[in-house]
Amino acid sequence: MPGTRRQVGATGAQIVTISFAGFNRAWATWIGDRLERRGVTVVQQRWDPPVEVPLEESLRDLTLSRGRVLMVLSDWYFQLGPRTHDEWNRALREVVAPDPDRFAAVCLTTSALPGATSVLGTADLTNVGADEAERRLLVRLGLPTDPLPEQVEHRPGPRYPADTPEVWGGVPRRNTRFTGREELLNKTYQALQDAGSGAGVVALYGMSGVGKTQLAAEYVYRFGSEYDVVWWVPADRRALYRQRLAELAPELGLSTGVEYGERLRAVRDALRRGEPHSHWLLVLDGADEPEHIWDLVPTGPGHVLITSRNPEWGEHNSNLVEVPVYARDESVAFVRRRAPRLNPAEADRLAEALEDLPLLLDQTAGWLNDSDLSVEEYIELLEGGIDQDVVKVSADFPLAFQTAWSILLNKLKDTVPESVDLLRLCSFFAPGSIPVRLLKEMPAGELPEQVSGLMNDPLLWNKAIAQLRQYSVVRLESHESAVDEASAGESLYMHRMVHQIVGHDMTERDRGEFIDVVRRALAAADPGRPTDTRLWPTYAEITPHLKWADVLKSTDPAVQSLVLNCLRYMYLSGEYRAGIKLGERAMKAWRELLGEDHPRIWDLSYHYANLLRAVGDYAGTEAIERAAVDHLRTERGVQDLEHLRAAGGLAADLRGLGRYDEALEMSGWVLAAYRELLGDQDSRTLNAQNNLAVSLRLLGRYEESLELNRRTLEARRQFLGQRHNWTLSSQTNYATDLRLLGRYSDGLSLQNQSARVHRLVLGHDNPQTLRAEYNLALCHYRSGERAKASALFTRVLERCERVLGENDPLTMMFAAGQSCFAREHADIDQARGISEKVVDGYLNMLGEEHPFVAGTRANHALILRNVGERDQAHALLEGALAALTQAVGEYHPWTLGCAVNASALRNLVGDPESAASLTDAVISRATETLGRTHPLTLSARIAHAADLRGVRERQRAEKVESEALGDLATTLGAQHVHTVSARSRNRPYWDFEPPIV
Repeated sequence: MPGTRRQVGATGAQIVTISFAGFNRAWATWIGDRLERRGVTVVQQRWDPPVEVPLEESLRDLTLSRGRVLMVLSDWYFQLGPRTHDEWNRALREVVAPDPDRFAAVCLTTSALPGATSVLGTADLTNVGADEAERRLLVRLGLPTDPLPEQVEHRPGPRYPADTPEVWGGVPRRNTRFTGREELLNKTYQALQDAGSGAGVVALYGMSGVGKTQLAAEYVYRFGSEYDVVWWVPADRRALYRQRLAELAPELGLSTGVEYGERLRAVRDALRRGEPHSHWLLVLDGADEPEHIWDLVPTGPGHVLITSRNPEWGEHNSNLVEVPVYARDESVAFVRRRAPRLNPAEADRLAEALEDLPLLLDQTAGWLNDSDLSVEEYIELLEGGIDQDVVKVSADFPLAFQTAWSILLNKLKDTVPESVDLLRLCSFFAPGSIPVRLLKEMPAGELPEQVSGLMNDPLLWNKAIAQLRQYSVVRLESHESAVDEASAGESLYMHRMVHQIVGHDMTERDRGEFIDVVRRALAAADPGRPTDTRLWPTYAEITPHLKWADVLKSTDPAVQSLVLNCLRYMYLSGEYRAGIKLGERAMKAWRELLGEDHPRIWDLSYHYANLLRAVGDYAGTEAIERAAVDHLRTERGVQDLEHLRAAGGLAADLRGLGRYDEALEMSGWVLAAYRELLGDQDSRTLNAQNNLAVSLRLLGRYEESLELNRRTLEARRQFLGQRHNWTLSSQTNYATDLRLLGRYSDGLSLQNQSARVHRLVLGHDNPQTLRAEYNLALCHYRSGERAKASALFTRVLERCERVLGENDPLTMMFAAGQSCFAREHADIDQARGISEKVVDGYLNMLGEEHPFVAGTRANHALILRNVGERDQAHALLEGALAALTQAVGEYHPWTLGCAVNASALRNLVGDPESAASLTDAVISRATETLGRTHPLTLSARIAHAADLRGVRERQRAEKVESEALGDLATTLGAQHVHTVSARSRNRPYWDFEPPIV
């Protein structure tokens, strides 16, 4: 009978239906878990009553469920519809009061509830811990509160919703006006749950302004209790994404140094392994260019949620979920929540006029609620437009957005005009995260009068920010700070649609003043040391804003220096493509602005050429550098430092073009000039010394290269430190020379340690790190550690293809090595496919006469030999041998190695006399060039012994072989793979390794 309380399940199985607003899903999940642990059958029922259905009917529908109905009360629960307190009171009295035992409730809000909720006997769960919340829940439902068995209590389950995940960062504040999207949220959740380990990636894609970021944030708050780590990362720019991801390292408790690359490596590795947390969620916000960052998307047991305008994420192992504009009922519900004074019919008309676009609905309804303007009057404005002399807008936007924005901007001008000035300043930064702290750090005297007061008056600043936030024009990025602290904080977030239209709305005078302020703010933030890897996060933050501040039109020397430093940073950090785009634009702009022969042009030429050279455009860089060399020599003389820098660049171009003798000559006199002008210890002298060693190595003069690199390495260690990127580069150069001289164990020991530090300091994907790891793979291979070499060859090539692309010189260099390894120890078909791409790539990049083309053709001939195409292999090898002889001479190690291979093919095609004659000549030349016990000379001696057997000179063959085997055992060791192979009379071969230039 009514009024009598019964225990749940007293008359049968215990069943509880939990009625909850979608906003409170995490609470419903936790409550359900705690009840199920005690044997209660739980049914989850999301509460979302249709606005056209009377509230009484919706409540009465709940009584159709079996067992008791537990209502999870919150501000959101009551606002759905939305419904007034009077409506709720009537419905509760009519439906609940006659049979109160069917209903129970818990409360999640401290706001005033409708008076009639007293009939529910609500248990208050606010401001209590998990244990007390559970006790109150059980008491309210009449369930025993005895402790659970240990195995049940410690079973994994959802986190108590009032507790945030152990690691939580970057997540925007929750939008308490979030509306609808239930199907999208559930679809996203299910897609992530159904994905296998390492494949949990969902991309929310759709046009600007549809609420992708808000949807992702709501997902985090609804399902965040299921994760131990939730980390939100802006992903519109690769460098910024890498920086923010690296900031997760200390939050995970990872032991790393301060270097950015070290932290990034540690984070990606920890996420992949799921240690210390396997339940992690990473949100990549604004990832509109998947080709720029897809290689950095972590894998592992956790989940990745992406927001993007680009559906091409579907090509990168992502599940696509399209985010459309609001459904009309969602638009109406949202408008009524944003503007309570509007009735459903008015909200519907407004939604239709604004085409259901969430961003526009949010901005418009917010200020319309504060306005005396009626919906009809507002729609008339939309349809008729407004005075374009009052507010200028861009014709690129839909008409509804243009006019709605103009009306809103006028409203802002009337209330807090300073907020409009702040918006205009922000429009000269890149859209998205805007570092307004750079503006606030500027001296007051350097700011325009209309914003000086704003920046220096905290109260006015807070007022302007509050107004912009109220109308959803910007949001604060200092998410975890209190409002008053955040207002003084780090950055604002401005949506790209808002950013674009604000940029069109100002006079030329204001535009000039505001853009000048932003340029000076960016220049003031320049650390001035792009070679310091610890400062790369700062440059990563600055570089995206250069385009929007139109820095290339500035004549300010500080701004121009910023551009040059950013180009240097992009070169050193491997951001080649972005750097080339900036350099190309800068060359055009500065020539028009400053003139063809301005000193800044030659500074710019140097940095631009470095970037072009990094992607293999050696002919283009030679033209740039030769013009600089000729001009500077004529204007300033051969001893001028700018001339020497350009000459050093020209020598690098000549190396890239295969003109090694010219490069050596130029490198030599550049080093001599630096020594005379600056001494032996200046960094520029050491750089020139490093470059001369490269020229010597390319000419096969490995001992001389080794000695120069040893001296450079020692000096850099002393003057720059062990972890400087130039010191690390010298380690790789020195280890390379050791390996090329056959000192495999020495090279392996140094390169192993160097590769580890490279990863820590520069990060896994930096081109210099990739080169270090590639040389480590070669060191392992030459030392006989084939398993380690195999894994490294594969990993380095895959990473380089992702980061730099298939046609980058570094990628082709790594592919050549991978092909040679696969030919001997893996898949011959894979080797052939890779090799064909490498040969074609070098041919297209460097031309028919380049030694790299001949060298990689020699490699390809060995593949043809192995698959039985002997005649083709023989012809290709003979052509390669002739080409290498012509390009670098018959004494060069490349030519000598190719000759060892050619002798084998001569034997196979029935010309043993010619083969024996060739290897005999190779031994003589190799001994003179490399020494009698160099591995290449020893290979020639073993090959010659086989050739002598082929022409029936067995006694002489035995003598040559015995001496060579003895020298192999002494030089490499009796059990080294080369020694064992030679002892088994396996004919040796030589691989061409395209070197760095």
